[in-house]
Amino acid sequence: MADIEITRVHNLGLEAARKAADRMAERLGQRFGLTGSWRGNVLHFERPGVTGSLALTDKDLDLKVTLGMLLRMMKGSLEAAVQEELDKLFAKAPAASRAPPKDAAVKPKKAASRPKKGG
Repeated sequence: MADIEITRVHNLGLEAARKAADRMAERLGQRFGLTGSWRGNVLHFERPGVTGSLALTDKDLDLKVTLGMLLRMMKGSLEAAVQEELDKLFAKAPAASRAPPKDAAVKPKKAASRPKKGG
């Protein structure tokens, strides 16, 4: 059973998701000494005390990481580092802003009227 499991939706498409996964593997590889290889659309990675996989489709990703006994004590910081990389590389594109139709008049807000003194 995996110690860290993360599933996310993305809108990158498969090719861009693979490139993002490669960048993530490179960054985390430098930081934690991981090595990895692709088998189809699944990136398998390992180092002493860590094994895992990152499965990609054109719409989502599924990350599973199993930690050895010593690294389980660092699960929180490891998971935070992975979440940070996922946030950077697989972030959802911002929703398209909806502008009001050109013929819609924008009315300025009026300040509430105050009651007159002494009256």
